[in-house]
Amino acid sequence: MCYHIFAFIAGFVLDLLIGDPHFIPHPVRLIGSLISFLDKRLNCDAGYNISEKKLNLIKYKRGMLLAFTVIFATFAISVIIIVAAYSINLYAGVIAEAVMTWQILATKCLRVESMRVYDALRTDGVDAGRRAVSMIVGRDTSVLDAAGVTRAAVETIAENTSDGVIAPMLYTAIGGPVLGFVYKAVNTMDSMLGYKNDKYMYFGRFAARLDDVVNFIPARISAY
Repeated sequence: MCYHIFAFIAGFVLDLLIGDPHFIPHPVRLIGSLISFLDKRLNCDAGYNISEKKLNLIKYKRGMLLAFTVIFATFAISVIIIVAAYSINLYAGVIAEAVMTWQILATKCLRVESMRVYDALRTDGVDAGRRAVSMIVGRDTSVLDAAGVTRAAVETIAENTSDGVIAPMLYTAIGGPVLGFVYKAVNTMDSMLGYKNDKYMYFGRFAARLDDVVNFIPARISAY
């Protein structure tokens, strides 16, 4: 038990010190690639001569299939890595846990991105602040004033503190990196599929609701 706690703390410290260097391939990108692959193959309505209601049900079920496939693949690969590392020796297992925990968290990344907005707004003015905040938000930033830029940055960082720090820390503490990566898979599916538009209204609904469920407690902890 002690070495699991040590690995958890070591992973958190690695995240604080190193963050997410772009030159290191990130597992979440691989999860995203799997989601994109399945999205292209499952999210289509070609060849169906049925009512819209039945078509929407098919899309919903296919979205469920995608979600379960991604979760199972993430779970299985994480378990294989942990088991393989511990089968070598205890030290290899602890190192694997620590590295996986580091890659699950995004504490330093959030600080770096938020400080870019702060520094741009303080040193170069509103236009620079708008450009900086546009890198971390999905909304139109061209009409924001200084207060609007600040508000957009704070809201985004607050949301991502839950998704990128509090929730993954909680699930990793409960179930190790395996459960931590399963959470990241659910969160990534929501960010890629959880849109209320024609393409994802039904196909992405299961992933979006699943994300709401797994974030129910972490979001309230984050708010507190």
